[in-house]
Amino acid sequence: MKIKANEISALIKEQIKNYKHKVDNSDVGTIVSVGDGIAIIYGLEKAMLGELLAFPHDVYGLVMNLEIDHVGAVLLGDDTLIKEGDIVKRTGSVMEVPVGEKMFGRVVDALGQPIDGLGPIEYTSKRPIEVVAPGVITRESVNSPLETGIKAIDAITPIGKGQRELIIGDRQTGKTAIAIDTIINQKGKDVICVYVAIGQKNSTVAQIVDKLKTHKAMDYTIVVAANASEPAPLLYVAPYAGCAIAEHFMSLGKDVLIVYDDLSKHAVSYRSLSLLLKRFPGREAYPGDVFYLHSRLLERACKLSKEYGGGSITALPIVETQSGDISAYIPTNVISITDGQIFLMADLFNAGQRPAIDSGLSVSRVGGAAQYKAMKQVASSLKIDLASYMEMKSFTQFGSDLDASTLKIIRHGDALLEVLKQTQYNPYTFTHEVFDLFVAKHGFLDKLETSTIKDTLTKLYEYATDNYSHLFKQLENEKQISKELEDAFKKCIENFFEIYQQEN
Repeated sequence: MKIKANEISALIKEQIKNYKHKVDNSDVGTIVSVGDGIAIIYGLEKAMLGELLAFPHDVYGLVMNLEIDHVGAVLLGDDTLIKEGDIVKRTGSVMEVPVGEKMFGRVVDALGQPIDGLGPIEYTSKRPIEVVAPGVITRESVNSPLETGIKAIDAITPIGKGQRELIIGDRQTGKTAIAIDTIINQKGKDVICVYVAIGQKNSTVAQIVDKLKTHKAMDYTIVVAANASEPAPLLYVAPYAGCAIAEHFMSLGKDVLIVYDDLSKHAVSYRSLSLLLKRFPGREAYPGDVFYLHSRLLERACKLSKEYGGGSITALPIVETQSGDISAYIPTNVISITDGQIFLMADLFNAGQRPAIDSGLSVSRVGGAAQYKAMKQVASSLKIDLASYMEMKSFTQFGSDLDASTLKIIRHGDALLEVLKQTQYNPYTFTHEVFDLFVAKHGFLDKLETSTIKDTLTKLYEYATDNYSHLFKQLENEKQISKELEDAFKKCIENFFEIYQQEN
């Protein structure tokens, strides 16, 4: 049999013509370029937004951009190990973090891995870092207070379990101090705390952990740290990882407090990633979806109804302002998402008012619903008294002759500010706060020299707890001040001042 060349040629042409198989690009891709924690990948046609990708050398990445002919991913690891031409595979799953009670007292990174040198963490389950926030039907209104132990907050801008209260102010005005004091005050109150440090120095996080250990607060606290030295993708992921850990406990019907310190640095890290991914910049070079960045995070904080377990997540996001500019892009974004803000003023801080809370610009949209009746009773006129004081104070700086009514307002305001002063790491009990505010409200301190008010108040509380402890027990049990209790407290205070005046 003779083989003819033209027949072979025709046969090959026919097979080529009928060859329909294509290279499968759906689950495997090739890196086109890599740098600054960003990888551009050709292929991966079936990749989904937020999907986890497997890179060589056990490095993982997160899909953030879906283009016509390529995929943009952020690398959650060392990008120096990755080079052009490397093969990338889909995992078919979203990013998850380990959760569970074994994490109490531990410091973990944005991936849930321990970084405190205390060995691996045993965990039984994981949760995705991004989930849809609970719907309106599953929630109930905020109705119970989350006590911070800070008089100025619990009286003027109360925080309820399930609320989102923004802490905002310039750097070095005591924002983190308020959050840490609130965590310390949850001791014995069956509230689990998660502190998320975003873009902080390693030394700062170490100091915070040390303070929490000193006050035995790490027993119920988990610290998630994405420090300033880490790549932007980990700073971007950290708050979502912290929220997933908090949601695990909320799903078990527990109350959780989560602190995001701070979301300004989180927004900056997201801006960096977005610009490197060649997304269009908008106002202040932030991408157009920066509102969604924080809204989908903070909306996950809520109070679940009894039918859905009754758990709650209370969020305290922190945002840093520049020269007190509360109307900048990120501050206004987060203000519009949260249920109120605690605004800290640099001028008050520098004048020695600690915490430096501006009672005019600070607000709680939950308000009295998150206060016990006793606190409402003693704090009802506090905000308006401080507003009158501030107005008179600015007015009287131009003149020295003051009439009796103006002088009365200024003396009362001076006394209120002294009562609201509080040292760091020293949260007050509910009864202590109510008693101090009761004394101030009824004008018992107005005639004292401003410099002696703090010392006198301390002695008065010691005298009252030593000799009238039954009144404090009654206040603790009833959570309100009856007419009889009010009269008894007034009698106690009058007795003290009689003794105090005799001694002095």
